[in-house]
Amino acid sequence: MEQAIDQFILFLATERGLSTNYQLAVRRALEQFSNWFENKTSCDDISTIELGHLTDYLAHRKSQGLATGSLRLEIVALKIFFRHLTSRGKLSSDPAEKMDSPRLEQYLPETLNEADITKLIESIDELKPLGRRDRAIVELLYSSGLRVSELTQARIENVDLDEAVIRVTGKGNKTRLVPVGRRASEALSDYLSTERPGLVKSGRTSTHIFLSVRGGALTTNRIRQILKTRAKLAGLEGNVYPHLLRHSFATHLLGNGADLRVIQEMLGHADIATTQIYTHVDQSHLKSLHKKFHPRP
Repeated sequence: MEQAIDQFILFLATERGLSTNYQLAVRRALEQFSNWFENKTSCDDISTIELGHLTDYLAHRKSQGLATGSLRLEIVALKIFFRHLTSRGKLSSDPAEKMDSPRLEQYLPETLNEADITKLIESIDELKPLGRRDRAIVELLYSSGLRVSELTQARIENVDLDEAVIRVTGKGNKTRLVPVGRRASEALSDYLSTERPGLVKSGRTSTHIFLSVRGGALTTNRIRQILKTRAKLAGLEGNVYPHLLRHSFATHLLGNGADLRVIQEMLGHADIATTQIYTHVDQSHLKSLHKKFHPRP
């Protein structure tokens, strides 16, 4: 079992090009099942695994209080693992083929309204230290709907301010071109020309766009901290985090008439079903307006 897991993770890395975080999540799920199976059966022969073992394991995980979303991820890991082994002829049949996935509860993403976005951005004083950097960060996250990992990895050579686009690398190492709004372009240009040069440290600074005071590229955790601090200074209540700006970006585009396929392309979603969650957000907004303003709600 251990050898089969190692070979499968290598396959995900080299042939599928999936991210390190995804590889780690799949490995964790498979190793947890492997440990459970060996403890239960005193056997590590992968060919003896049957559908009943998988359903018993998932029932065990559910009894431990595992959330439906996390349980679904474990099922996906098991399904793709055994499908891979069967396709390579290492198993005569796929024990996970008939395994059902639990129905996911539909959670609507949180968003900030347009007034709060404006309040957050306008509260950043560009004349204070790192003000231009932090404003450019917030402007770009909201203007282009970037994932925080895409923002931290972005480099100067990936930006074309004349064409107002940025090339980013998303999940699965897939690259895409994303438009950059006028105000974000102005904030980014201002930061690059006036503040970033002072952050550059000889011998340790790469071409990453956003730098720390020590000259290195900002980490995703540091971006989260910056956003949390800026939101608090702006007087915004609740938890403000980078993905909230991404959700707000998509929701505001849809609410102002953007096509769902265009939003899918800008967000870098492989499946439009992922993007369709924002139609539910918009419908919720319409329902609330109808209830508030219609004479017979």
